[in-house]
Amino acid sequence: MQSRYVDAELRRLLEPLARATRGFAGISCLADGADTVFADVVLDLGGQLISVIPAHGYRDLQSATHLRDYDRLLRSSAEVRRQDRPVPDPPSLMDASRLLVDASDHLIAIWDGQPARGYGGTADVVAYAQRLGRPVQVVWPAGAVRQPA
Repeated sequence: MQSRYVDAELRRLLEPLARATRGFAGISCLADGADTVFADVVLDLGGQLISVIPAHGYRDLQSATHLRDYDRLLRSSAEVRRQDRPVPDPPSLMDASRLLVDASDHLIAIWDGQPARGYGGTADVVAYAQRLGRPVQVVWPAGAVRQPA
């Protein structure tokens, strides 16, 4: 993922909403990468951040280099929705994504259009949003290739 491109695209998509809507909010699970870029853009544009924490121990799943951003974004959240799940496994991550989609008017997916690598990946979340009739805006840099798992 090219974070500068994603940041610019998210700003392009969210700035009109921020200007037109008093008190707009963005929902994120605060994972490293696109989730963090999205959360930062929401906050930079004056929106409220709603964080969804999939399970107990989710923080421990984050890389050491991401913990500072994770903690900062969690502290900056206007609301934190915690699932009472024992461990951050694929079902708890997908349930968190469902909660995120259910609470959203539309979804912005940073996605290469490829199938999910495992249950609960972006493709599964996009498919869920589409089944609900939620508008989905896909952002992906031309020519970019997804990093290997």
